[in-house]
Amino acid sequence: MTKKEAILRAAQEAFGELGFTAATVKDVAGRAGVSFGLVSHYFGSKQDLFLAAGFDMADRLVARLTAATEGGENGLEKVRLYMAAYFNFTEEHRIGFPILLRCSPFSHMDPGVDGTRVAEKFSVFIDELKRCVALGIADGSIRKLPREKTALIIYGNIVGSVRTTLLAPYDADGIFQETIEHVTRSLKNSPGQDGC
Repeated sequence: MTKKEAILRAAQEAFGELGFTAATVKDVAGRAGVSFGLVSHYFGSKQDLFLAAGFDMADRLVARLTAATEGGENGLEKVRLYMAAYFNFTEEHRIGFPILLRCSPFSHMDPGVDGTRVAEKFSVFIDELKRCVALGIADGSIRKLPREKTALIIYGNIVGSVRTTLLAPYDADGIFQETIEHVTRSLKNSPGQDGC
């Protein structure tokens, strides 16, 4: 692992454990075993470091989702694999994920955050779902639905399940698998269905 990668992992850990406000660049440097100046050299401000840490985590999640959707016999199975990979990733990154990908600046735009960069980064998640839905409609495993809205609804189900599991005070055991089953039932093209 390079020093830059070590800084990103340390930043994900620090922001995940302490939140944006309490985490410091000095703490990140200490966790990474590098000088404060090296963190600043690579990433500039604390906000830039936060964005870089979030983007790095998003890139790793995208790679996981892309690899998962390479499998599957049809579009519906690819949607299931996408969802399972997303949920597994959030479980593996329970500490950093809520802060880096669910919380500010990703869930809302703070002043000074380049909203275009954030939107561009996160459009990849929806684009991959749209691709899987389109494949499913073409191969007949998914009933005829509007691709973009369907991808957004699926993603909304994913995000809601992740928020409930990681942030809500409810017993959410099994919610990830039930969410996958619910979405599958909603999308599945049943024999004799007219596609409407």
